[in-house]
Amino acid sequence: MKRPVDLDRKGRGLVVKLLAAVAVAAALAVPGASAKNRAVTSPGAHAHAGSACGSTVQKGPLPAWARAGFSATARVPHVLGRSGAIVAILFKYPLQAPPPTGQNDKILWVSRLPYTWRTTLRITAQRMKETQPVGAPVQTNIKGGPGPSLVNLTRPGCWRLALHWASHTDTLDLQYQPGR
Repeated sequence: MKRPVDLDRKGRGLVVKLLAAVAVAAALAVPGASAKNRAVTSPGAHAHAGSACGSTVQKGPLPAWARAGFSATARVPHVLGRSGAIVAILFKYPLQAPPPTGQNDKILWVSRLPYTWRTTLRITAQRMKETQPVGAPVQTNIKGGPGPSLVNLTRPGCWRLALHWASHTDTLDLQYQPGR
């Protein structure tokens, strides 16, 4: 059964779509990448070179359920959660830790599963070496649930993110390159 959508939800959806359009423009404006090279990029997965990160950055079209604000053929770097419940659309790729001065590692989180805008997306990030955690986990909360966020981490490497929103959970790995 479809629930009625309130004005706040519509307004939030518009903001998410506008930010998604900015993400596409930023992804297409990668320095040194010609339009010809961008057009020929295969839609397959690209593993993180030289890492044991479990998730791969996809450079092909987004899953159909995550395309609001994007064209069906837009090629935007993204990582699908292990259970397929969420996708991380990377506004800037590669991610850098720490990010260069004046820049942020922006991620648009899109949930495949329904939730209310009153929820909070809780992210617990743990740096990994092979299959072992390294150091203390970092936690952040995104009020309003999945949507645009900044996930700036302080150290390069593979980070495992545990994501919790409403009654949903998923995990994914993100590779952060050395920054600054």
